[in-house]
Amino acid sequence: MKIFGREPALIIAAISAALSLLVSFGFGLSAEQAGAIVAVISAVFAAATAAITRPIAPSAFTGLVAAAVALLAAYGMNVSAETVGALNAVVLAILGLMTRGQVTPAKPTTPTAG
Repeated sequence: MKIFGREPALIIAAISAALSLLVSFGFGLSAEQAGAIVAVISAVFAAATAAITRPIAPSAFTGLVAAAVALLAAYGMNVSAETVGALNAVVLAILGLMTRGQVTPAKPTTPTAG
């Protein structure tokens, strides 16, 4: 399975990072609200990635780490909503690139020989 002709894990990570960055622009949100939204975005997109790739563990771990970073930044440190979103976008980008090499699409896109 491919999304926009690309591997699903990388596309989903990029969309998740973009949405997290969009939340970081604030729109009147507190750091806690932004952190909660970013954590939910990270968790939902990680679940989507885990559903369409195999093995599931790297994708699930990526989502857990990204959501934890967002929640830690929002509730554990005194940082702005912009910092929460930017930090999560960077974490998602790095983990997305790392995950991509460890997973494959659940349904192969090339026909088998024979």
